[in-house]
Amino acid sequence: MDPDVETIILSIHRRDQNAVRQHLLTYNTQYADCFFMDTESQQRRKVGVRAPCCHLIDSSLVSQFRQNKVRLPADSDSDSDVDEPDLLLRQVGTTGSRFAFSLSNNLWCHQRLAAALLGFISGPLQPPVLHLCLQTLRILSRDRRGVQPLVTDAALVALAQLAGLSQSCSGRALDSTDARSWDGDEEDGDGCRREAIKVLCNVIYNSPQAQERASALRLLHAVWARVRRGMRTAAPSSGRFYELRLLFLLTALRPELRLQLQQERGVSGLTQALEQSLEVSRGEGSVVVGESSAAPLSMEAAREVMEILKTLFNVCHRLSREEPAEEDAAQYRHLAAVLRHCLQRSCEEGHTEEIQGHAVNVLAVLPLTCLDVLLSGPERATHHWEGVDMDVVHTLLLLMERRLDAGQKLKEKLTPVLNLLTESSRVHGETRHYLRQKILPPLRDVATRPEHDCSLRGQLVRLMTHVDTDVKHCAAELLFVLCKENVRRFVKYTGYGSAAGLLAARGLLRGRRNSGQSSSWYSSDSDSDTDEYREAKSRINLVTGRVEAEQPDPTEGMTEEEKEEEARRLISMIDRLSRVQIIQPMSVTADGRLAPLWSRRGEEEEEEEEGGQGMDLVTGGRKDSEIE
Repeated sequence: MDPDVETIILSIHRRDQNAVRQHLLTYNTQYADCFFMDTESQQRRKVGVRAPCCHLIDSSLVSQFRQNKVRLPADSDSDSDVDEPDLLLRQVGTTGSRFAFSLSNNLWCHQRLAAALLGFISGPLQPPVLHLCLQTLRILSRDRRGVQPLVTDAALVALAQLAGLSQSCSGRALDSTDARSWDGDEEDGDGCRREAIKVLCNVIYNSPQAQERASALRLLHAVWARVRRGMRTAAPSSGRFYELRLLFLLTALRPELRLQLQQERGVSGLTQALEQSLEVSRGEGSVVVGESSAAPLSMEAAREVMEILKTLFNVCHRLSREEPAEEDAAQYRHLAAVLRHCLQRSCEEGHTEEIQGHAVNVLAVLPLTCLDVLLSGPERATHHWEGVDMDVVHTLLLLMERRLDAGQKLKEKLTPVLNLLTESSRVHGETRHYLRQKILPPLRDVATRPEHDCSLRGQLVRLMTHVDTDVKHCAAELLFVLCKENVRRFVKYTGYGSAAGLLAARGLLRGRRNSGQSSSWYSSDSDSDTDEYREAKSRINLVTGRVEAEQPDPTEGMTEEEKEEEARRLISMIDRLSRVQIIQPMSVTADGRLAPLWSRRGEEEEEEEEGGQGMDLVTGGRKDSEIE
């Protein structure tokens, strides 16, 4: 039978723990996978009808559902164990038994239930009853419309105490002795602490007000202290993943907390936590020592690593714009060495690429001067170029290739890899040489358009005309750097039509090379033209980048007067189209950029008129002097 919320609240007021336990068991079982519950689905369940969620939700709730739901990356699923089907954050559409809270019928009752449970858990309870109460609060906190009773200072402090967090609040100080002590089984205590942290995660994720109050209550300081205490123990607590998830949410949602964690030596501490999860240690300098035949990371360790990497990105995302101090630079170089190991470590259950993606995100925001450790690997490296270890570069190249083949979420998943390879190629000649041999080998096939090629070059050239500006720019920038920012070579490999966007943005349409610091990054140009390319060079269409079939002359057989008349007709058609703004004729300015043709001609005519008037004045003055 369905649980009656009013009956549960009445049992709570009586403090009848046995009755509360019985009712909450039924309630939690029914609503274990629910995020929004509506009355119609409850009625269908009463009569034994099982149907997909899309058939159970009333059409009037669809718009509310779409406005209220939040899509998260696939890596945000926080608790997917078979034995414990708890879902920490919002997961939508994965099972057919999920349904929606009705705002009109049930929301007020569930808010009252949350308020009653908060008062109930503040007193002494049996551990199993407390665990059920926290499970119910976790279920209720999934709906952002129903978390209002949980966003008060008293509620957040109570949940922090149950989570075992030491905390300093305005008006009172809480240390580790304020955390709830467990007289019974320690396993029960760990389970209750995990559930309390899950509730905190849901509340902070769903409520901007809770985020603000958590910042004022210094909850980040409490969580960070808990994480550091766990790093000093031989066996980290079973709830470490949820502590790291809460740390990630706080730094992701509150900008001031990122700076606070950075000031509390968060980069150093998170690097140590990453070493502990990866089971590596620090050697001399920036060298990371690990087992040569280490087993793949377990599922639990992989989840912890991903939360650490996401938090590191939040803290470090501004570092690439700053010049680090000497001490900070040493720390960032060590972090890059740990990330190097992270990129090459395999994981169970197919999480290897996911971890590699998060590691790339962090590497992309580190100062460029700290990335040389990626090329200083062990002597047993598999891939070399000019005596330099290229294992990490090869791993990044394979990751880029897999994501190009997948073709999904290119801006989110591909652009960080492209940016990292671009910047590394710009400052490290060995990386550029290696990538150029893999992506832009000597050109031999001159009969195929670059964008039609099935190689890595063809895939990147196709992205140069992508609808997303960021994706288009990142792909073009990588190819441009691999060509040493040489316009002739860039057009040779991509075709002028694909290259025009980047050349126009950089003011290189006239073909001149960049001046300044970028020119000093590259060695002198070398001749890479193959015999096939030299033979067909004069017949290659620079716009399409291939040898085109000979086309008949459209003016063949026309007299000179007919050619002039055809030219006037074309000019008239172009003029009409430009006047109604269907097209806009452009020209290349002296600085290599595009400008409207008519406006430029108008400026030139004005300059000519001004020059002519000046000459008339000079001529008139001379005539007057001659007359005198």
